[in-house]
Amino acid sequence: MRKMAKTLGILEDKDRIFTNLYGFQDWGLEGAKQRGCWNATKDILSYGREWIITNVKNSGLRGRGGAGFSTGLKWSFMPKEVKERPHYLVVNADESEPGTCKDREIMRHDPHLLIEGCLIASFAMQAHACYIYLRGEYVFERERLEAAVKQAYEAGLIGKNNVHGWDFDVYVHHGAGAYICGEETALLESLEGKKGQPRLKPPFPAGAGLYGCPTTVNNVESIAVVGTILRRGAEWFAGFGAPNNTGTKLFCISGHVERPCNVEEAMSIPFRQLIEDHCGGIRGGWGNLKAVIPGGSSVPMIPAEQCENLPMDFDSLRALRSGLGTAAVIVMDKSTDLIRAIARLSYFYKHESCGQCTPCREGTGWMWRVMERMVKGDADPSEIDMLLEVTTQVEGHTICALGDAAAWPIQGLIRHFRHEIEDRITLYRSRKSNVAGHSIAAE
Repeated sequence: MRKMAKTLGILEDKDRIFTNLYGFQDWGLEGAKQRGCWNATKDILSYGREWIITNVKNSGLRGRGGAGFSTGLKWSFMPKEVKERPHYLVVNADESEPGTCKDREIMRHDPHLLIEGCLIASFAMQAHACYIYLRGEYVFERERLEAAVKQAYEAGLIGKNNVHGWDFDVYVHHGAGAYICGEETALLESLEGKKGQPRLKPPFPAGAGLYGCPTTVNNVESIAVVGTILRRGAEWFAGFGAPNNTGTKLFCISGHVERPCNVEEAMSIPFRQLIEDHCGGIRGGWGNLKAVIPGGSSVPMIPAEQCENLPMDFDSLRALRSGLGTAAVIVMDKSTDLIRAIARLSYFYKHESCGQCTPCREGTGWMWRVMERMVKGDADPSEIDMLLEVTTQVEGHTICALGDAAAWPIQGLIRHFRHEIEDRITLYRSRKSNVAGHSIAAE
């Protein structure tokens, strides 16, 4: 049993970073300052780059975009000296994972937390420019973010000769709606004006990223929490959650709960407490829970019996062969046709595959077609193992993780609910034989 930190939830209001998550207060510069944003930012920068990176490491902050890699460690990969190539920070706001809706709330209601975080992170990595790449469908979010950037320029908080003593420009770039551009190297290709397709790695972005220059790509939430962490101390942030899974986290809870919501909570909060305290419980009661997709559509589902005392963090979910991902919790009750639900996700990944890698280009379409037949039961029982085998041939054999994302939901379905597929096939066959007259009793 892992030793737990002191706070696992419910998070007190005084410990929330996103105090305007629901937009009840002023989103602009004055409102942000009243909530603590831009407070002592110059003092933070005065401590130097190494101090900032060390404290972000010590806080235990792990990337909030899905991979869960140490944010401070990622920053430390950037070259220590700026030579002929400038350094860049790129913020991945291409929030397209089905079920995920946290970054848009930050950009709508607390954009100055993001802008301040960009300044601090860019200073730590010696970057004078930051590009924020927004999802194509986020029109209102782009307008709000651009307005906040303009406020920061006018107040001298960013730009040339700003009050912080670090020349820094922010550029907001609007994508065109491609899911694949959420992958960091495809995002860089799109930002450069090319077709959004992932790059082979190495070289990694820290060595050759945007325009061939050293670049770090971070998620919106990962950057937006940095200012508050450094103001309140790494130990404060590390006091939430389980070891190696520390801090607060935005959870996007949808599906069959009484009150779907976005909420900031302590990492490692038990799943049942998260659902009952913030969402009013499962629709129809806890006993009506069937399965949960705990981290956005690309992670494998887990059945109800594994959920009750489940800590919502990276390591606990990995132990169940799933993942926290973006913490987009999709709850499904016993009325859900799980086979149809996963078939719908298979269609999504087939549609969003960029087509660069053969296993993904061909495999996603094949998996979707088989899943559509299994929805009806029009399949042979042997095809279940064949489908599972194909998912393992797609998984890990592509340039980016979209192949994995297409394979994992199907693997989760077969791992935990294989019997439902078998029952569907049996039912289809029994009905087909009745129609043909083969099962009609002799008179």
